[in-house]
Amino acid sequence: MRRLSVAGDGRYLFVPLDHSVSDGPVVSQARWNGLLRALVDGGADAVVVHKGRARAIAPDILRRCALVVHLSAGTVHAADTDAKVLVGDVEEAVRLGADAVSVHVNLGSDTEHRQLKDLGTVAASCDLWNMPLLAMIYPRGPRIADPHDPALLAHAVNIAADLGADLVKTSIALPMERMAEVVNSCPLPILAAGGPPDGSDLVSHGTSLMLAGCRGLAVGRRIFSSPSPSSLVARLAAVVHAADAGTTPHPSTIATGAA
Repeated sequence: MRRLSVAGDGRYLFVPLDHSVSDGPVVSQARWNGLLRALVDGGADAVVVHKGRARAIAPDILRRCALVVHLSAGTVHAADTDAKVLVGDVEEAVRLGADAVSVHVNLGSDTEHRQLKDLGTVAASCDLWNMPLLAMIYPRGPRIADPHDPALLAHAVNIAADLGADLVKTSIALPMERMAEVVNSCPLPILAAGGPPDGSDLVSHGTSLMLAGCRGLAVGRRIFSSPSPSSLVARLAAVVHAADAGTTPHPSTIATGAA
């Protein structure tokens, strides 16, 4: 877990780049390593990619940034866009030198039962390999009336805790001040996903989430589509690792078996 927080403060700025499977290319291949270097130079704690894409990262880039290998996949072209399947395993991530793995679960989807089973299976394998596990769990599916409902988000993040994750990434509660209720319900560090739904200032949005008690941010598209990813990451990193946010690691970073 220590490797996932560059500052060692138990706080995390992750940049998911797994969109290339779900939606299409993030950037051209010619710009790939340049983007990665910009994220690292800006102070990202980790990048999230699929196993094949991890092989396209120049090895020196990962000296100052953790690698999270995403094990779930699904595309926007599927009959059920909420469905996710496992396309990798922990052993492959170990061979790639990953610092953690991640699994996606859509709570309320038609295939929720299979996604929950996958999360539990991967968690057991993570225990065997001492590999940290990030659960990306969202209320998202035909049975979800309000994906930003604080009670529903609290249920989601506690599923991640109960099934063996070490970190959990989820949607924000609305109104945002109620995110504190979600945080207070869960023993795991919570990373807030994405940017503000209304497209407003990302840094102010991140500041509010950290003040609500989130242990980090996971921002992808708003960063890699920015004209200056490094500058934006630096501003977000300053928010995540701000001195006034406290430096005591979340208890779960100590209690977990992952190291």
